[in-house]
Amino acid sequence: MESVTSLDVRVGDRVVRAHDSGEQGRAVVLWHHGTPQTGFPIEPVARAARATGVRVLSYGRPGYGGSTRQPGRQVVSAAVDAAAVADAFGVDRFCVVGASGGGSHALGCAAGLGDRVFAAVAFAAPAPWSDAFDWYGGMVAPQALRAGRSGLAAREAVTPEFDPDSFVEADYELLAGPWGEMGRDAQRAGREGGGGEVDDDVAFAGDWGVDFAAVRTPVLLVQGGLDRVVPPDHGRHLAALLPHAELWYRPDDGHVSILRELPEALEWALRHLA
Repeated sequence: MESVTSLDVRVGDRVVRAHDSGEQGRAVVLWHHGTPQTGFPIEPVARAARATGVRVLSYGRPGYGGSTRQPGRQVVSAAVDAAAVADAFGVDRFCVVGASGGGSHALGCAAGLGDRVFAAVAFAAPAPWSDAFDWYGGMVAPQALRAGRSGLAAREAVTPEFDPDSFVEADYELLAGPWGEMGRDAQRAGREGGGGEVDDDVAFAGDWGVDFAAVRTPVLLVQGGLDRVVPPDHGRHLAALLPHAELWYRPDDGHVSILRELPEALEWALRHLA
């Protein structure tokens, strides 16, 4: 993507590596990457944005893609970085969109930034830890998140390996085609070290710092019924927590294939632009 502008944004004593797709459009989408990714705006996201007519900003969460690590961060902490990135590119209002771990952080921004976020979309997002349902139920490889629940030291002692059974056939088909760049970007993020992933897992399984009942931003949750990474009960739980949430449940999709819905989800978000 030759038109991407990248810069380092100072947030206190940290650096956040941020990116601008360079496209101008009806609105701005701030993309929150999955776990793990680099934060660079991958082509399938940019392609969906061009088709919808929106501009994409993105950034690496602390510990990813050139951004300074921030152990102990909460999910709501993403609001501080997102605001700084938007300010750096001269953007006032925007919608937040994220996939997997990025979906959770998009919701953190919706909670932390109020009217500055006009809509939020979360694909296959982990819900905050709860004993109201079996939080690990249906996960093929929950070891890292179980360790994250016990804190930073316990999670750092675990070196998880990807279990191929985490993805279903529909996921592999999408990764072999239009979303292949997502897999390659995840590999690049993995070579950078695991600090960001460790901190993500601790944040997911801990206190998000979010008052869900107070979130007034319209939220779209997109959840696959065959997801073995973030099983369907997570989407249902989030829908029950958020007062202005709509759940798109896709019974035949897994963790990655649900991203086929991105263009339609962007159109949904734009309908909430005042």
